[in-house]
Amino acid sequence: MALLKAVDLAVGYDRQVVAKELNFEVNSGDYLCVVGENGSGKSTLMKTLLRLQKPVSGQIIVGDGLNEKEIGYLPQQTIVQKDFPASVKEIVLSGCQSSMGFRPFYGKKEKQTAFENMEKMGVMPFADKCYRELSGGQQQRVLLARALCAAGRMLILDEPVSGLDPKVTLEMYELISSLNKEGITIIMISHDINAAVHYADHILHIGNKIFFGTREEFLKSKTGKFFMMMQSKERGDAPQMVFPGYKSASQTKEVKDGENND
Repeated sequence: MALLKAVDLAVGYDRQVVAKELNFEVNSGDYLCVVGENGSGKSTLMKTLLRLQKPVSGQIIVGDGLNEKEIGYLPQQTIVQKDFPASVKEIVLSGCQSSMGFRPFYGKKEKQTAFENMEKMGVMPFADKCYRELSGGQQQRVLLARALCAAGRMLILDEPVSGLDPKVTLEMYELISSLNKEGITIIMISHDINAAVHYADHILHIGNKIFFGTREEFLKSKTGKFFMMMQSKERGDAPQMVFPGYKSASQTKEVKDGENND
């Protein structure tokens, strides 16, 4: 049974629909990447899945025993958040609040969870450092560690690499991929279709045309071919990010097919 399933879902604000006819499902261990143009409703969909707002119509069905307290969320970072005057340890610990019930103080279990996730994200050396003194990449690692404190089974990520330089972006993608390989189900918004088809096993494209399917199906679809071409044109002669195991981002499908034939 799917962890999460959308049936004829329409999302928006104040009854104003921004995305509709959304039908997709996410199974345990999946890596779903949500792509589409700016303003197509990707972030609105994330907030709706998290029950931060109600759907305009349709259904979101939660199954396989998934509890909302088992879902970690990494939203887009704002300027105010980047300047937050708290220590790294305090921010990561705050990710445990959803599992504390009415207890006013963190216990041994919460502290252990926070320390383990700081170690996993490589931010333990900064535990007592002020968050706003960190680089953008370090801040994202801290927020990912915080999200992991709540993520028993699923992580929802809204543009986790926004504003990061190419090297740090690649490191973040690899971190997220490693979490997925450990069993965490990933739902991630990305503007980078090349990254989406490299890391994700399923793609949801939101726009004038809705597409949901496997990475391979997306690459063969008219929607996938069109947006892969458009992104290549937009990048032009800009330096291309080379993902591990790939000759170039533009060769994603060819290399994947070669791997399947080995």
